[in-house]
Amino acid sequence: MLTEYRKVLPYLYPHWRSLLTVIAIGLVATLSGLAQPWLTRDLIDGALLRRDFDALLRVSVLLVLITVVGFVLNAASSYLYTKVSAQVLFDMRLALYRHLLLLPPSFFARTRTGEIVSRMNSDIGEVQRVSSDALFSILSNVIFLIGSTYLMVYLNARLFAVSVALLPISIWAVRRYQGRLAKHVETLRQKSADIGSFLIESLMGVRLIVSHVREEQQSVAFRGHNSGFVDALLRMQLTSYMAGAIPGTVLTLSTASVFLYGGKLVIDGELTIGGLMAFLAYHMRLLAPVQNLMGIYSSLVTGAVSLSRVAALFDTKPAVSDEGTRRLEHCQGALELRNVTFAYGEKQVLHHVNVQVPAGKVTVLLGPSGSGKTTIADLMIRLYDPVSGAVLLDGVDLREYRLADVRQHVAMVEQLPFLMHASIAENLRFAAPEASDEELRQAAADAQIDAFIERLPEGYATIAGERGLSVSAGERQRLALARTLLRNPSVLILDEPTSALDADTEAALVASVRRRLPEATILIITHRRDLAAIADHVLTPFG
Repeated sequence: MLTEYRKVLPYLYPHWRSLLTVIAIGLVATLSGLAQPWLTRDLIDGALLRRDFDALLRVSVLLVLITVVGFVLNAASSYLYTKVSAQVLFDMRLALYRHLLLLPPSFFARTRTGEIVSRMNSDIGEVQRVSSDALFSILSNVIFLIGSTYLMVYLNARLFAVSVALLPISIWAVRRYQGRLAKHVETLRQKSADIGSFLIESLMGVRLIVSHVREEQQSVAFRGHNSGFVDALLRMQLTSYMAGAIPGTVLTLSTASVFLYGGKLVIDGELTIGGLMAFLAYHMRLLAPVQNLMGIYSSLVTGAVSLSRVAALFDTKPAVSDEGTRRLEHCQGALELRNVTFAYGEKQVLHHVNVQVPAGKVTVLLGPSGSGKTTIADLMIRLYDPVSGAVLLDGVDLREYRLADVRQHVAMVEQLPFLMHASIAENLRFAAPEASDEELRQAAADAQIDAFIERLPEGYATIAGERGLSVSAGERQRLALARTLLRNPSVLILDEPTSALDADTEAALVASVRRRLPEATILIITHRRDLAAIADHVLTPFG
């Protein structure tokens, strides 16, 4: 499982200089910590027992200096670690975000939003924390462990053997609980994602809940999700406690053994009091790196669970690749589906479909609901690529063009358009950030939504609301159309974009769009035959 961490290396590598700096500072701080117990021996044997004030003063000054240096170094390494850690976290999230933008709509249709958010937020945070912290912690603890071991053996090898006699039992206990802990962490992560998904879905469907008087039912369901999360949390906490408490208890028993045997050595004159105090100081500090290393192993195991959940998103393949190199600088707008077959998984939607959309014309593509009309639109803007056959633009396979060029020239307005929780102006400028106020008003007028906007209390500054739900379905469609018109596309695909409008308004709207884009190819995909009257061409590929 720990081999999964090789996937994190690409995100750590760009920051290797900063990581090495953090590690170097941390190691110096670790070495300064090793000097303190040794000075304790000198303080007792060389100063206190001999009643030597000069030695006492010298050792005290050294202790103060080492303490101050250690404090400064630890503060510096902590600051730099936090900075590097935040950069690594952002790099991972940005990479995943960019990857998600390449995934097809079908992925988001079958994957809960809360699940995606949980993996981007909680799981990546856990992976970043463990990955960035592990290297530094392992090195510093190993160095401290080696240094302490050497000095303890130097002080008294037999006493060292007594101090580590019970260590194998601690290691066995830790390993015993790691498998259980990993399973509990996976369950906890899933339960957390379930709560997030339930909340998002409930808040998005609040109108449905209250209109069907299902508030209490949803509250009960939420209580059930929360109970499942709490149960998983308690199981994980108990296992985590046992994984730490048992080794801690065993290691504490070894301290009692050191007191007993070390005291005998002092009584027998084989060890000085200062030597015993120094040994005990190293021994007590020895427990910390041992427990830390056990804890790091535990964190690595649980982090690997999170990493596997994140990796599952990265392993989801995009529906299209951006391998085309041909530039699309000028577009006539002739579209063609040539012998196209397409399937969602094993469900075939299109079978050897042939469609020709002439350039510069208004074309209506008719077909019943569920026949694959929206799939054709998705293929034309390369949200998907066909299983076989080709989609051509001006006689060239879309896959030969650069993907950004295709989507710059070919635009689509969906039946259920999405508006962000932002002002009307910000929603319109999403397609054209540099558009002036006058251009916004002109696009709104061409989409016949300007009068509605002007009547709003704050006009273009009015907030559209979450997913645009503060405006009606017809208004969302026309706002989405205005947003797309700001791009002045060469090809405009309207996928049931006026389904919420009456026939007269629909005809007037199409005419207005035609005036706005007199040379563009306009393809209207619909199941309504009354739109055929306003088209130059009518296509019925589904019979």
